[in-house]
Amino acid sequence: MTIPMTIDEQLSHVAKGSTEIIREAELRAKLEQSARTGKPLRVKLGADPTAPDIHLGHTVVIRKLRAFQELGHIAIFLIGDFTGMIGDPSGKNATRPQLTREEIDANAETYKQQIFKLLDPEKTVIEFNSRWMDKLGSAGFLRLSSHVTVRQILERDDFQQRLEANRPLALHEVMYPLVMAYDSVALEADVELGGTDQKFNLLMGRNLQREYGQESQVAMIMPLLEGTDGVQKMSKSLGNYIGINEPPQEIFGKIMSISDDLMWRYYELCTDLSPSAIASLREHTNGGQRNPRDIKVDLAKRIVADFYSEAEARKAEEEFNAMFRNKQAPDVVEERALQPGSWKLPKLLVELGLVPSMAEARRLIEQGGVYVDGERRTQTDFELSLRADQSHLIQVGKRRFVRVKATDYTD
Repeated sequence: MTIPMTIDEQLSHVAKGSTEIIREAELRAKLEQSARTGKPLRVKLGADPTAPDIHLGHTVVIRKLRAFQELGHIAIFLIGDFTGMIGDPSGKNATRPQLTREEIDANAETYKQQIFKLLDPEKTVIEFNSRWMDKLGSAGFLRLSSHVTVRQILERDDFQQRLEANRPLALHEVMYPLVMAYDSVALEADVELGGTDQKFNLLMGRNLQREYGQESQVAMIMPLLEGTDGVQKMSKSLGNYIGINEPPQEIFGKIMSISDDLMWRYYELCTDLSPSAIASLREHTNGGQRNPRDIKVDLAKRIVADFYSEAEARKAEEEFNAMFRNKQAPDVVEERALQPGSWKLPKLLVELGLVPSMAEARRLIEQGGVYVDGERRTQTDFELSLRADQSHLIQVGKRRFVRVKATDYTD
């Protein structure tokens, strides 16, 4: 159902959290024309199916696609099954491995299942860019290549850096932005969404549309969401991610582990609250009228409810409170015995098999993901004394518990 809004209200609704809109005046004109003619805008979001799991960072642009969808526009989720065989070189300092068709198809099906946790499946167009790229042929591809210069392509920062560092830059990678830009031509996109790492590709789409006699798409650039560590962008490889297919309790607990400052970033990019409502919450929190923990609980419940239900969100809160506020562990906890004495916390985690390495142990401790007897320990030099008459509950993350005690040496 279309939300009745003025053009200014529509602009505010879709621009929330964006880093840059190229150009905002063009977006206003497109919205005005759409309102006047009744013809919805075609809003494109492309994703290469390079990994099967979507995390909260990916949902920043998916939410933006939904914002346009709520205004009655056509939401086009483009699965780059053709470009996926190239591998998106954005921000990479080395050539990505190319995926097989089987890997791409499997990942694409998983993507489709996950995006409908946010998008309306009845109002979402799913496209695959192999539909037009496979038909283009070698002659068509050469004609396409004639619309862009080598200098234009090599203006990309990551390409320049690899050339300057004498690192390999494969020819198929150089073609990636051109193929992605042609997607906008094939779809006749009015708006394209992407993260800051995709800005070059989105601008290439604007240029190529002009070459083909189309009106240029508006490029809406969204920020990259910081992970639970509050420092680096959310990434599965860095372990600072929140997967939208994770259990509700896991999502809730990870949200509760972020800092109070980062909480506002998540409110802005991962909820539908208006900027004025978020500003009001922040004012009340800073003024002491609201407890930051309660505000974070509300955030965690909102995010869990988006991907599951309000009932699951309430259940996740109850379980979290039982574990942490009431210091309750699960009913069944693995027990381990180790040599008595003083143990440095990183070494203890490795010895218990809770982490694969000392480096990972230190990272988790510094990020606040390790608890000893219900207390968060963030110092890597923390020592635990193991004695035969005591046991200690060690927790990593939200759901991994081990009770450890000293080995009993009685004969």
